[in-house]
Amino acid sequence: MRRKLSVVIISKNEELFIAEAINSANFADEVVVVDSGSTDKTCSIAKELGAKVYNQKWLGYGAQKNYAIQKTKNKWVFVLDADERITNELKLEIKATLLSPKFQAYKIARLNNFFGKNIKYCGLYPDYSIRFFKKGSGKFNIVPVHESFQTKKEVGTLVNYMKHNAFNSISEFRKKQLNYANLSCKKPNIFKAFISPIWIFLKIFIFRLGFLEGWRGFLIAVIYSEYTYRKYSERK
Repeated sequence: MRRKLSVVIISKNEELFIAEAINSANFADEVVVVDSGSTDKTCSIAKELGAKVYNQKWLGYGAQKNYAIQKTKNKWVFVLDADERITNELKLEIKATLLSPKFQAYKIARLNNFFGKNIKYCGLYPDYSIRFFKKGSGKFNIVPVHESFQTKKEVGTLVNYMKHNAFNSISEFRKKQLNYANLSCKKPNIFKAFISPIWIFLKIFIFRLGFLEGWRGFLIAVIYSEYTYRKYSERK
């Protein structure tokens, strides 16, 4: 018998994305949305599509996801962001895995779309992260940004990927990275502020074949370099 699955999504003002996210999770036994104060139609859309909606003041990325997991009723959970989509191939693989899980946690690949194109280079694919797991096998760490699921259990890897509608515009991408830089800034370090951005650009654009993505690869490398510079040059 297949184990029951809960999909959790955290949200705030995601009315343009939430419907597709929930619809991509329509194979799950429940969808739980934890919203942190949306002023648009996010919550009403989620409720109309059958999701259970909870309101919770923003706790931080990791803590908010841990809270959402606690609201689920099933033992197996898939954590999905509002701008991510579970593909049909991944749905079938998840359902098959739930019949007889060999692990308590699984890594999922993610195909990122930047400015209207799926990006296979720049080090952005397969972009693995643990998103599918049995409750109690671990939890998300509490960090300002780039949270990840931490577990001491052996981790499996699924073959198929989910899609991530990362950024539609260059300005949106740059704004998000500058915000991340402010959240994760380190103690100012002049040496790292000078050297690290150069290394990041070379790593993304040259060594990780970002040049094969054309102008998108170049801009991705530049903006990640700027993020790195600000992380080491600005004070909290």
